[in-house]
Amino acid sequence: VVRAAACSRSHHGDREPTKSITQTAEPSDAIGERLMVALSQAKNLHHKAKIYTSDGDVDAAIGAVRQILSLSFPPNAPEAEDVRNDARALLARLLVGQNKLDEAMAVVTEGIAQSPRESFFVANLYTVKGEILEAKATLLEDSPLNKPRIVELRHAAIDAFDASNKIDEKLQAQLAGGR
Repeated sequence: VVRAAACSRSHHGDREPTKSITQTAEPSDAIGERLMVALSQAKNLHHKAKIYTSDGDVDAAIGAVRQILSLSFPPNAPEAEDVRNDARALLARLLVGQNKLDEAMAVVTEGIAQSPRESFFVANLYTVKGEILEAKATLLEDSPLNKPRIVELRHAAIDAFDASNKIDEKLQAQLAGGR
């Protein structure tokens, strides 16, 4: 693997030798390169899922998104968590489209549980959770006997949307404080 350096000097006198324009990557670069490869793979799989979805092949789109979740990222890379949570949100929405609401909720719940930090992507998982709860409520609308459960699901959806907004507000405040 080759990487570029800012400049190149030869070994003359007391000057410190510097890195050449092209050189073999150092061990300290491996994490960065591993991360870049995984991010590239995730991007390509996301594009594949988008194409499959536009072609109406939702099963193939779901397969591509599941591949994103199985990618190997460097340990403790926050980007890995973000990519996985973005993929979980997409996967859950695809599953909702197939009326697999319990499976979609499991995907979202897993992402929320595995996220040690708040981010836009975690907020988005809460938004998708609210959408799933809304969809579950809509399925029950045929019978007036379901009214209490419908109300319960819709209020749970509101709670999920509120959780998403709280995370976003917190992130906005952090960004505004950093200016």
